[in-house]
Amino acid sequence: MLFKKNHHALFLILALDVVAVLGFLSSSSITKEECRSLLCPLSALSERQMQFWEDVEDGLNEIEKSFEGERINIDRVREFTKSASGEIPPPIGLGPYHQPCEEYIDGLTANPFWDVTNNPDLFPWAAELESQADIICEEYIEKLKQRELFAGDSVWQNQVMGTGWSAVRLRRLGVWNAPNCAEFPKTYNILQSLDIPFAVRGVCFARQVPGSGVQPHSDGRNFILTSQLGLQVPSEGECWIKVGSEQRSWVEGKLTTLDTSFEHSTANMGKTDRHILIIDFWHPELSVAEQTALNFVYDLRNKFESGQIPIRTPRRKKYSVANNTNK
Repeated sequence: MLFKKNHHALFLILALDVVAVLGFLSSSSITKEECRSLLCPLSALSERQMQFWEDVEDGLNEIEKSFEGERINIDRVREFTKSASGEIPPPIGLGPYHQPCEEYIDGLTANPFWDVTNNPDLFPWAAELESQADIICEEYIEKLKQRELFAGDSVWQNQVMGTGWSAVRLRRLGVWNAPNCAEFPKTYNILQSLDIPFAVRGVCFARQVPGSGVQPHSDGRNFILTSQLGLQVPSEGECWIKVGSEQRSWVEGKLTTLDTSFEHSTANMGKTDRHILIIDFWHPELSVAEQTALNFVYDLRNKFESGQIPIRTPRRKKYSVANNTNK
């Protein structure tokens, strides 16, 4: 991967699977072996990695210029790039169970759970989404009756999420899945109408079968929050999600919102499947400029890993972590 290795970054590992599945391992693309080699200290940056971070810097400069008249800076995203590339030490959690990774934005409020429907100033879309939950649930349940929809993402993911967890992806890596969205047109139209600040990670329907659970883990990124809309949920107490030290049950038609940079886990001890709609969105304390900058960084990384960016010789021949100089 193009970012420094961390054990939280499920999204980065999944991106490697996407590269392999889409068959972008051509001579002009980054190879699967090189992806693995990118999981290394900054002092051992390959030329391809150096090119990536140079292109990131160039893009951020252009984004900052576009917001110059609004006196909005993206200094926190620049610090993010230093942490993600290993140029500065990784962040330290803000409290018990908080486990942010190197992909980190400083200064954001960190709460295990967020009350989004009662905070319209920060989450103006949340109450309206709940008001249309019946439409989403009806469409989803009707589709479930017709055929099997679910699939696991990867072997690595199943080690964390468990074989009892599976998903139908509507949006992933910043791109809407047109065939899947066509299966759920009402849901897609509702989501598109609400001006939700979708983050890079995704939107999906998720199922958890009885007797299964997701192991305690952190997704690492503190700048993405996750709302989970209850669609079909076993009785309270039989099915739960734990974030930090607090355990809650989903409620059908209601949003449960969490910061997945806290350690979290789930379990379904009921007799029926649990079904939810998962929506990843930007932390509300990010500025529009910061959201734009982060979108750029992750979109560029996906283009690098899919071979869409031609290889070139980096401007900097060598980077040294020890003395923080370019040669």
